[in-house]
Amino acid sequence: MSPVPAAASPDLEPVPAEEIAEIRDLTVDWFVGHARDLPWRAEDRTPYGVLVSEVMLQQTPVVRVEPAWRAWMTRWPTPADLAAAAPADVLRAWDRLGYPRRALRLRDCARAVVERHGGELPTDDTELRALPGIGEYTAAAVRAFAHGLRSTVLDTNVRRVLARVAEGIALPAPALTAAERRLAGAFVPGDDAAAARWAAASMELGALVCTARSPRCEACPVRGLCAWRAAGFPADAHAGRRRTQAWAGTDRQVRGRIMALLREALEPAPAFAIAAVWSDDVQRERCLASLLADGLVEQVGSDEEPAYRLPS
Repeated sequence: MSPVPAAASPDLEPVPAEEIAEIRDLTVDWFVGHARDLPWRAEDRTPYGVLVSEVMLQQTPVVRVEPAWRAWMTRWPTPADLAAAAPADVLRAWDRLGYPRRALRLRDCARAVVERHGGELPTDDTELRALPGIGEYTAAAVRAFAHGLRSTVLDTNVRRVLARVAEGIALPAPALTAAERRLAGAFVPGDDAAAARWAAASMELGALVCTARSPRCEACPVRGLCAWRAAGFPADAHAGRRRTQAWAGTDRQVRGRIMALLREALEPAPAFAIAAVWSDDVQRERCLASLLADGLVEQVGSDEEPAYRLPS
């Protein structure tokens, strides 16, 4: 199947099919010699192992994910193993990967895989996206990286590569657009194996070379075809719309401190122990309430003398 010439917007000149093919070939050839040796890419990987890696890698760097992934897969090597795990054990194993709701959603997903699919991750996009915690990107990634099937894998790294190479802009818009989906779809080869290779290669190029802050253009295999380079590296047109997410003093930091306390606690933590993690009473109580609402913490004891623990 030949790709349709790509254009992200009516004002953008379509990328010729021959150029798309050359960009793909150069990127895949580069990937062969530069791909990182990651355990979820190994020959003995399982679809479930790929899913775990994709969930862990959301907003978390590879250097932190790899040891956590290895420990997780040793402890819970199949969806059935994870489905039977206690929520508190899952949250402790998640440790400091961030956004701990992902851990419980992954457990919910494992239970659904066992109940609906006999413990095996489905290959169908609709069935994958019907599982808890799996959205458009994760379903596409599982199809490509776990099952070797054709799909449009469009993460932050791929969006950035295509924005620069095909559109000539520094960074894509803050929110994914339909035009970007069309552009990305035009780059996906027609057969399964080639599509899966392109997905992995374009993602790796964005992660290692075409990075957001310090792109290594001299090492880029498609620098001679890059529209951003040809335009003189124009600045980010969306800079004013991007959020800069601080950490110090935020509710995320407070929630993280409460979760860290409860992960280490052998017994339910009394209210005075929770109070010790943050001095601002209003913010701390707000964060504790949100953790209770999210199902990440549960209260035991009376309202007069409450204590808190990870969910049982």
